[in-house]
Amino acid sequence: MQPVDLLVSARWVIPVEPAGAVLDDHSVAVARGRIVAVLPSGEARQRFEAREHLRLDKHALIPGLVNLHTHAAMTLMRGLADDLPLMSWLRDHVWPAETKHVSPEFVYDGTLLACAEMLRGGVTCFNEMYFFPEAAARAALEAGMRAALGIIAFEFPTSYAADADDYIAKGLAARDALREEPLLSFCMAPHAPYTVSDRTFAKIVTIAEELDLPIHTHLHETQQEIEESLTRYKARPLERLRALGLVGPRLIAAHAVHVTGEEIAMLAHQGASIAHCPSSNLKLASGFAPVAAMLARGINVGIGTDGAASNNRLDLFQEMRTAALLAKAVSGDAQAMPAHQALAAATLHGARALGLEASIGSIAPGKLADLCAVAFDEPELAPRYDPVSHLVYAAGREHVSHVWVAGEPRVRERLLVGFENRGLNNRVLLWQNKLAAETKA
Repeated sequence: MQPVDLLVSARWVIPVEPAGAVLDDHSVAVARGRIVAVLPSGEARQRFEAREHLRLDKHALIPGLVNLHTHAAMTLMRGLADDLPLMSWLRDHVWPAETKHVSPEFVYDGTLLACAEMLRGGVTCFNEMYFFPEAAARAALEAGMRAALGIIAFEFPTSYAADADDYIAKGLAARDALREEPLLSFCMAPHAPYTVSDRTFAKIVTIAEELDLPIHTHLHETQQEIEESLTRYKARPLERLRALGLVGPRLIAAHAVHVTGEEIAMLAHQGASIAHCPSSNLKLASGFAPVAAMLARGINVGIGTDGAASNNRLDLFQEMRTAALLAKAVSGDAQAMPAHQALAAATLHGARALGLEASIGSIAPGKLADLCAVAFDEPELAPRYDPVSHLVYAAGREHVSHVWVAGEPRVRERLLVGFENRGLNNRVLLWQNKLAAETKA
């Protein structure tokens, strides 16, 4: 018999690839952090001798979820300024709070809190855009979680950097220092067309091509953003970025709410990806992204939560359900974004946008064992005709029982594994008191 580190036998294995597959009574064998085989459980017991054999008789085993757009440290601002439009929320509340409080300690604590929340909800990889990426990296590594860290850029100074060149230089230095970490990857992350100049965008394109990195940016999130761009640049933001060479397979466009049919066609032709953030778009009244039209044109659509300050959850199960429901309502087509497609958006499509689809995003031999088990043993998940339908429309993050990242357990029986930061709750309370005092002042 072949020795392996882990054998997970589940009632259903949902591999995501091939599309639509549901494997009854199958097992996943893992050795040295990678998937060795996916096969019927009876055969697995005869073929493999596992150091640990976990039997999950009432569970669905799925790939770890990929949060394609977030600002993890902003968990410390969860509920700080709610029920406001985007630009008022940013300019009057978020940016002033960040100016006074954001530091490496703020980013580390906020990101660690976010990692705990995301892991318990089945998220094994997140695409991060925030200040002090080395502090976010430290938190992700401590949590044992996969992160794609943004090399952020703005034109205005913050406590992190003085100008766009300084942001980029510091982000590249963080990448150089952390590039050997197997759980980490990097993206160029210019914040948005309304905060980044043509010169900086052009520099970012050159660096992304030299280093083979994705480019992650907010784009067409609000109608106001588009109107301001027309006034200032005589072009819509997407057209401006196209002229600067940003629109292509590297682009991860976060939100993409206000796009025309012609722009959808252009994004499809150029091979760009969308980070769809349905709950954030709803909460900030940004609008309804035409996801069904994007999918119909073959655009790669992943799912993100955005930050906890504008959501207020880092919950990919909620986002899958909301994305699928909104796609149907907006398009008038009940068949738009069916359950299998919503699950793929939260897993493989996010991995593809990050250039990680060869390693994560589906359950296939050779891939890293980033896995999530969802327990179907509660009354609210009975009866069970279609496990994928239940994953998207009925289950929630509270049903996640086990999570592995590269074969290492991170959640076991709904409890975090190896999360030893006992002082985190006290530090979060200190941040809460600081920010609350600032808000009242």
